[in-house]
Amino acid sequence: MNSLSEKKKIKYEQQFYPGTEKVSERRRKLMDPERRLVKLREIPDDDIVQLLGHRAPGSLYTSVHPPLDEIMEPYDPMRELVLPTPGAQAGDRIRYVQFTDSFWSPVIAPWLRARMYFNRFRGVDTVIYSGRQILEMRERDVEAATRMLIETEVFDPARTALKGLTVHGHALRLDSDGLMFDARRRYMYDKNLKEVVYIKDMSAKMLDDPIPVGRPLTDEELNTMDVTYRWNLTPYKSRTELLLIITRATNFRILGGFKPDLIKGL
Repeated sequence: MNSLSEKKKIKYEQQFYPGTEKVSERRRKLMDPERRLVKLREIPDDDIVQLLGHRAPGSLYTSVHPPLDEIMEPYDPMRELVLPTPGAQAGDRIRYVQFTDSFWSPVIAPWLRARMYFNRFRGVDTVIYSGRQILEMRERDVEAATRMLIETEVFDPARTALKGLTVHGHALRLDSDGLMFDARRRYMYDKNLKEVVYIKDMSAKMLDDPIPVGRPLTDEELNTMDVTYRWNLTPYKSRTELLLIITRATNFRILGGFKPDLIKGL
């Protein structure tokens, strides 16, 4: 009886990522919702709305159903356990934001975005592609998420880009100003402001006025914020614990898929 009561007292602590070197620590920080991301810039509300291009600044949100408070539905205990997001509560439609991350010393990568989104946001649908990551949420929720994703350390104006379509360029070399290639030319480096400015929205529609999103990060800053194992920074071969986990998962997948009895004792 005592052992059973002791088990109930055990608190689960989520393990985000193994390892002690700076790349592992960086990955853990981005995935852990309890750890605050550093705010590097401030973008006005109307600029966020214009960059997304889903609605006009100041306009009402489009609804696909009445607010949940006005809907009469049968009792469901799940509603007591899972609180709706502000967008779901209001009945907002689903909208999206999509970021492309350069291959060259990015502050975050598409696969890591997925893990961060699932840990830091609620009510999301996300898909990983080769160099970009789409995030779908209720409209006011996606605007709030976009603000966080642009204003904090997970956004480098030069090597992270809002690309709703024509997302190519993440693996191409940077231009003379250090910017990631964009076939739609949505952004440019303003030499007077010394900041990256967007002249088109996420879907490559011209903006009435350019929107500055901050200065490009320096190479020194990028090296400290890099999430990738590199031969000149943190070699992947030093990841002994991670390799053991990958090997174990691979054995389970191959041996267990072939004959479940083979994974006994692993």
